[in-house]
Amino acid sequence: MVELGFIGLGVMGQPMALNLARAGVPLTVWNRTAARCAPLADAGAHVATGPDEVFGRADVVLLMLADEAAVDAVLDRGGAGFGARCRGRTVVQMGTMPADYSHALAADVAAAGGAYVEAPVSGSRGPAEQGSLVAMLSGADTDVDRVRPLLAPMCAEVVDCGPVPGALLMKFAVNLFLITMVTGLAEAYGFAEAHKLDPALLTRILDAGPMASAVSRAKAAKLLAGEFAVQASITDVLKNNRLIAEAARAAGVASPLLDVCHALFGEAVALGRGGEDMAGVVHAIRARG
Repeated sequence: MVELGFIGLGVMGQPMALNLARAGVPLTVWNRTAARCAPLADAGAHVATGPDEVFGRADVVLLMLADEAAVDAVLDRGGAGFGARCRGRTVVQMGTMPADYSHALAADVAAAGGAYVEAPVSGSRGPAEQGSLVAMLSGADTDVDRVRPLLAPMCAEVVDCGPVPGALLMKFAVNLFLITMVTGLAEAYGFAEAHKLDPALLTRILDAGPMASAVSRAKAAKLLAGEFAVQASITDVLKNNRLIAEAARAAGVASPLLDVCHALFGEAVALGRGGEDMAGVVHAIRARG
């Protein structure tokens, strides 16, 4: 069985890695905040002392990191360790990054003698815990074929999206719909609140109607309860919004709904709500009123 490495045990990464460990996958993990590794150790994963050990033990290394700086640091990109970490290994980049950054990283990994696969996922903390994420894969066919079965404990479906950066661009398209949908849902609850409508009735009607989905039900429950424990944080959604908007500009595509959402999520962060779930954008909508 292929030895896997997993680096980045945040809101999404920890439950994803736990599903691998519980499936019996040989797994080595590392996280900058060491306490995040404890549940993985309990599940049977080996906890490394640093990235060097992860790359030394694993044939395929999954990265679920916050941003480009974190990926570059873990890979020692531009440093003496980059070649040793990448050579002969498959680097699977699962975070949400700029498409042009991923394209350049793929070239650097290949030049160092490694393989590179993009594998961003659709889904928040709940689907990550349930192993029901949807992964989008981009890379050379042989590399994608190697990685696809390894994602099964984490994902309900894995979809091939062609060459890098096709997977990230596809995730941007998915997230554009997600962001505008959840913002619209939050605005509907704000509208109902202003008109003194019963939010429980609104929730019941939405749940029974043709627009209902797993996402609408999860976010409506948060809006109804006024409880915004994080599944996908406002800060993270703002970052996604920015990346999608930049990709839209680069292609000359208008994104009018996304631009409004970008402003609202920025306002929610300014209100101190950045650590809340994205449904908490309702606070920015209320503040405008």
